[in-house]
Amino acid sequence: MAREFSRTQRVAQEMQKEIAIILQREVKDPRIGMATVSGVEVSRDLAYAKVFVTFLNVLVEGQDSEMVNGGIKALNEASGFIRSLLGKAMRLRVIPELTFSYDSSLVDGMRMSNLVTKVVRNDEQRRVSADHNEEK
Repeated sequence: MAREFSRTQRVAQEMQKEIAIILQREVKDPRIGMATVSGVEVSRDLAYAKVFVTFLNVLVEGQDSEMVNGGIKALNEASGFIRSLLGKAMRLRVIPELTFSYDSSLVDGMRMSNLVTKVVRNDEQRRVSADHNEEK
């Protein structure tokens, strides 16, 4: 029976979980706010990891590119600290070098969902008004 997941995928999953815990409990920078780790891509040699992050406070306050850029900058500045805590949490010979990037897929998905809801609502209103005009 073949393995379902490669080692890099398993390490990426574990890193995602551990980095999320570290961001929630240990990193106190106010620029980061409520950051959520949406994914981690690890290189095959486990030397580099790209961490995709979404900021939940941006969803509430609207897309603010300055807030996103400040949060990503703060995370990249704290990557050494996060990496050291990650080394204590995971048993790896080499802890990957972390780079953080913004994942806009959650924001885009919510925007699309709102657009679809708005179109369905407008279509329903047209249907109701058309039915109302036929009755007269």
